[in-house]
Amino acid sequence: MNWDVATPHTAATTRPPLPPGLPSALPQTAESAPHQGSWRMPGGRSQACVGAAALASALLALPAVAQEPAAADATAAASSPHVSALDGRLFYQLLVSEMHQRGQQPGPAYALMLDAARKTRDPLLFRRAIEMALQARAGESALAAARAWSTALPQTAEPLRYTLQILLALNRPADAVPVLQRLLQHTPVVQRPDLISALPAMVGRNSHPGATLRAIEKALHSATQQPYTAPAAHTTIGRLQLADQQPAQALASARQALHIDPGHLNAALLALELMPQLPDEAGALVQRHLQHSGAHAHTGLWQGYIRALMEQRQHASAQAQLQQLLQAHPNLASAWLLQGQLHWQTQQRAAARQALERYLQLSTEAADHYPVYLLLSQMAEEDNDLAGASAWLERVETEKLEDPVPVVLRHANLLARLGHQAQGQALLDALPDTPASAERRKWLAQAQWLRDQAEYSTALAVFERASERFPDDMDLRYEHAMTAEKAGQLDKMEQLLRAIMAQQPDYHHAYNALGYTLADRNERLPEAKALIQQALALAPDDGYILDSLGWVEFRLGNLPEAARLLQQAYAQHPDAEIAAHLGEVLWSLNQRDAARETWRAGLRLKPDNPTLRATLQRLQVELAP
Repeated sequence: MNWDVATPHTAATTRPPLPPGLPSALPQTAESAPHQGSWRMPGGRSQACVGAAALASALLALPAVAQEPAAADATAAASSPHVSALDGRLFYQLLVSEMHQRGQQPGPAYALMLDAARKTRDPLLFRRAIEMALQARAGESALAAARAWSTALPQTAEPLRYTLQILLALNRPADAVPVLQRLLQHTPVVQRPDLISALPAMVGRNSHPGATLRAIEKALHSATQQPYTAPAAHTTIGRLQLADQQPAQALASARQALHIDPGHLNAALLALELMPQLPDEAGALVQRHLQHSGAHAHTGLWQGYIRALMEQRQHASAQAQLQQLLQAHPNLASAWLLQGQLHWQTQQRAAARQALERYLQLSTEAADHYPVYLLLSQMAEEDNDLAGASAWLERVETEKLEDPVPVVLRHANLLARLGHQAQGQALLDALPDTPASAERRKWLAQAQWLRDQAEYSTALAVFERASERFPDDMDLRYEHAMTAEKAGQLDKMEQLLRAIMAQQPDYHHAYNALGYTLADRNERLPEAKALIQQALALAPDDGYILDSLGWVEFRLGNLPEAARLLQQAYAQHPDAEIAAHLGEVLWSLNQRDAARETWRAGLRLKPDNPTLRATLQRLQVELAP
């Protein structure tokens, strides 16, 4: 049951729930943060309500209303430029309404405010009544206030916008059709495309996308027949078709919009969004739009198209587009970042470095430099320029990172490789150890760093202390087990992994690690296979577990099955270690050329991978460049 909105002092005791998307869907309701809990709303400064200054502004903004003749004459005689509708009675009513709102009585507050809005026909008060309803998650009351506003001011578009958005957020698209049609009639022709384009955002994540699509199609039928609004209408329908899981129909709508107006940006953006599902057809639409727009094409769309081509590994097409973009906008920092990433993907490290350094020169957003520093550091490390790799990491402002541990750990490892172990240890010691989550990450980083330096006994001691501090942390215990394996303490490793399985049976990493270790050592192979299969049942999409299963099949002598599993694993997760395993299986199947090509691909991914290097050395294989 909804609040009683007929009288200013009556409120019902229950209310219908408001869909989560409603408050954010409405314009100009900055104070409409919803309360998720009980009927009464929380008090305090954080409560969205009008304070003294806001109330004064609201009162001063009230329009003049018709006066009694005597008062009008007196006013005219006094030559007053403005006559306020705010008399003592209305002032008191508004004051009591806001006091109810602050006193966590949203029902009476809303009823008083709506009554005042009806008396004065003032948009500000109608808007405030809607906000009060939204804050209390009373959707029907918000709708009632919007409809009362529209009745009071039937020639005004704003109450219709509120009514439309509330109806869409309440999942009542059929009721929204006549409102949208009226709103379009009240909207100036030049503004109609923008209104139509905003409809998908009004809908948000609607729980009935099919019904919404049918309703909006009906409401926009006439708009699709008018050249000025047709591109926007077709694009909006296409977005709703996409939300209803109809990509082919959405593409047809985008195509129709671009046929009418080849320069329509929103239709091209819709086509770009469809590229992962329909790469060729959608990509062709985007490309035609870019060709039509030429150097004036929207740079965000242009770069989005290039990223899509890169994701599809169409590197030549992506490079051609980038050349055109940089010719048109030579100082566009984000385009140089894309250029660097593309050169990196195509193994052109020198060109990638040059492009990324150009990006750093042009970019004014220091917060965006962090991933670029990491990539440049990685490039330098792969070129065996450890000092350069360390220098790039020194430029990262780790104190501003939410989790500085990965960067600090990597930097400490680089310093250790340069012979500066004390500096590396100092970086780790400087990591924050509060709160507890930061303390845990610090323990883990220090232990991993010691493990990477082959100081296994010290690393194991650190893990022991960390496990005492965090006895229920399975990730810490897992890393402890992996360190025991590195130290050659296989019994200790198995003991730790079995303890994880007992305490957290769905921790798939433990099953996979033990199974793979047994398979790699060619021991207890049936048990190893069972463990890995259990891990795969818990995480069926994990490429590393598929790699483990393929490797145990290889150890068992099932070469065709091993090749099938490893090819599937490598397709899911291209990785140098998986490439090492797959190449060895192909080598054993006498598919020597395929094996060499697989190993070359693995080396391109990570030239210093120890498993891959050990495999090539053991099989006495030399790869030609």
